[in-house]
Amino acid sequence: MDSFILYLNETCYTGIRNYEFHYTRYETGTFYKKHLDQFKNNDKRKYSMILYLNHDWLDQEGGALCIHFADGLQLIYPHIGKAVFFQSNELEHEVLIASRPRFSITGWLKGE
Repeated sequence: MDSFILYLNETCYTGIRNYEFHYTRYETGTFYKKHLDQFKNNDKRKYSMILYLNHDWLDQEGGALCIHFADGLQLIYPHIGKAVFFQSNELEHEVLIASRPRFSITGWLKGE
């Protein structure tokens, strides 16, 4: 991760100084409502990252990351090895209900 942040800072001038990650387990039938990953009173989260860890995931099992754009939605299903990277303050998103437990590593690259 440190090498990736160095690359982003040198090539894109992102100003990333820190990061935080956690292992996420959504139980069967759970979801996460539409939101931004940046808090209203704290703008340190600059980029969001998700790495999916779900073996043999079928799209009909649900659990998609639903990204909201001005002109529509994009569904990203949590297949193993798929990674998602986006600006924390720009893309509203939610996690849709899944019919089995769903696993990922989720984190944020943070500025000062």
